[in-house]
Amino acid sequence: MVNLWWRLVRLGFRLLYNEMAFTYDWVSYIVSLGAWRCWQRAALKHLKVDSGKLVLEIAHGTGNLQLNLREAGYRTIGYDLSPYMGRIARTKLIRRGYPANLIRGQAQQLPFSAGSFAAVVSTFPTDFIVQAETLREVNRVLEADGQFIIVPNGALTGGGVSGAGIEWLYRITGQRGEKSTDLGDYFGSFGFDAEMVIESCPRSIAQVIIARKRG
Repeated sequence: MVNLWWRLVRLGFRLLYNEMAFTYDWVSYIVSLGAWRCWQRAALKHLKVDSGKLVLEIAHGTGNLQLNLREAGYRTIGYDLSPYMGRIARTKLIRRGYPANLIRGQAQQLPFSAGSFAAVVSTFPTDFIVQAETLREVNRVLEADGQFIIVPNGALTGGGVSGAGIEWLYRITGQRGEKSTDLGDYFGSFGFDAEMVIESCPRSIAQVIIARKRG
């Protein structure tokens, strides 16, 4: 039964990121009690590169952060494995008059030259983002002293019964749990200095990993 449950969970996430991607914005709003976009934008607060610099977003999803980055004056490339997410993000960008610089592929194999980006950002990725292959590739495509910013999670701290119920759903779908690996040591083994900070949002908090490539 346990194996069946986790197969169903994986199927649900696969559908959400692919065939059911058109529901993603609605689902994320519901499961965060409206805080999802605040969690996502927490990455921007820690992006310390000059306007006009080239920023890569891994797992761009439906394109909301691409819009925020463009509005902030950055040049961007979005990278995502899902063609369904790519179509939604492309539509949003074009409607707002921005170029849709979107590429499909896996984060473990980035098709960019070494030192191409001033920063790499990713919000709510799955575990691929901390795989060794991904971290080596991100380090390679960052310029010296470049930033790697990840928002791995958000957590509800209010919301009463609804908030407690949603947190329970997060736990039973494997989206909660303590990581025993020391963040600094793990990222350090791939050439980064890293720390985690907590940002406050309405009735919730967002976790932000801020890593910098060692020069």
